[in-house]
Amino acid sequence: MDQPDIETRRDRTGAAGGHLTGGARGRPVLAGKRFHFIGAGGVGMSGLALMLLKNDAVVAGSDQSPSEAVRTLQRAGADITIGHGADNLAPDTDAVVISAAIGDDNPELQLARRRGCRVIKYAEMLGELMDYYDGVAVSGTHGKSTTSGWLVHCLKRMGMDPSFIIGAVINQLGCSFGVADGKYFVAEACEYDRSFLNLKPKIACILNIEQDHLDYYRDEAEIVEAFAQFALGTKPGGLVVANGLDANVAKVISRLSPGLNCITFGLEKSCNFYADNVVLTDGLYNFDVYHDGRLLGPAEIALPGTHNIMNALAVVSMAVAMGLDGARVVGRLAGFAGMDRRLMLKGRFGEIAVLDDYAHHPTEIRASLLAIRQRYQPKRLWCIFQPHQYSRTRFLLDDFAESFKLADITIVPEIYFVRDSQTARKEINAQILVDRLRANATEALFIDGFGPICDYLKTNATAGDLVVTMGAGDVWKVADEYIQWLRANS
Repeated sequence: MDQPDIETRRDRTGAAGGHLTGGARGRPVLAGKRFHFIGAGGVGMSGLALMLLKNDAVVAGSDQSPSEAVRTLQRAGADITIGHGADNLAPDTDAVVISAAIGDDNPELQLARRRGCRVIKYAEMLGELMDYYDGVAVSGTHGKSTTSGWLVHCLKRMGMDPSFIIGAVINQLGCSFGVADGKYFVAEACEYDRSFLNLKPKIACILNIEQDHLDYYRDEAEIVEAFAQFALGTKPGGLVVANGLDANVAKVISRLSPGLNCITFGLEKSCNFYADNVVLTDGLYNFDVYHDGRLLGPAEIALPGTHNIMNALAVVSMAVAMGLDGARVVGRLAGFAGMDRRLMLKGRFGEIAVLDDYAHHPTEIRASLLAIRQRYQPKRLWCIFQPHQYSRTRFLLDDFAESFKLADITIVPEIYFVRDSQTARKEINAQILVDRLRANATEALFIDGFGPICDYLKTNATAGDLVVTMGAGDVWKVADEYIQWLRANS
């Protein structure tokens, strides 16, 4: 195994104003500090809570419903209550951590504010922890989880020991977070609520920039401006790693200060890191990776789709910037098996394949469906798509209408509710989306309820078909229920 030099940190004092205080090796002193997490079961929130527990903090909190993430926290020693209520907040709490989904009417949050308790958003807490490391923050409208997880996997394969918090489980590690002694901390940088502006990384990666979260941002220009502020927040002497082929990313690059270095990745030779001689074999891509015109070596990747070539190039770019040998990094790309709910093959049963995917934006849907067709070449491709947010569905309705062309049959349940206003819920529904798909020559139908969707699949899917559940909500439950039936009836 490669053994790069892993530098340890020296003591460093934290910032004033109630922030964490630096301890041994510059790590924050957390032992005995009491944190209360409202919405503790979220992927990012639970990872952050576990990271605090690993640093000997005391963690309590609540979540609306039981989940595996909540049970993991409880097993690790956190006192997590199901349901929100003022009685959940202990009087000796030092700080309350909230996710972006927690509203001002939450009773625990209201009590914390009345008591004058410090209230910290998830992203603020993440930023405070990152300050004690060389942070690597991966941003973009698409691909953050896969690229972050891929980077962590490669770093570990090459002997480095990064801490990390990612918004999905790395399949080969079985977790979405890790606390380690290395100097690097890898994290996703989410643009919603401008959360990523709390992060001041040593390396800031921008994968792509598109319209999304239009319930929060006014327009695309405002989104680009937020990404520019994120990039400009990179620490002095740091580096921006950017998609060299994205028009919106180019606007950000043009605004970087002279003292901030930038390298680009892409599929053209104008980029610092680029892929050439791209070949599709059995639904997976092989290609050569170059750095400033110098061949680093041939790459194979186990993840389908051209978007994963771009993700792989981002990984190589960041790893080389961290001091690793580029040729060795390229040689380890093939060993990454992917992330939970990212084009995940859940099994084949009676000649029917079942996949689950997180895609919830039109660009992601198109990329995933193309990757599935290339990789599996199904007789028919069934897409069970659960729209995520009423506002997103309404704002991007025309784009959604174009995104399902590569599916043979699209089934749409009701829209997954999160953060939406009652006004937004009145302006759009799943049937409107289905009607728009049909008007655009896409076979689609609305079926209300996961049980009826499974019943429809039982009757209509046949040997050679592939079923993919798709969306950022709980549509994966359809795949699980359908798989149970297939196992019993194959």
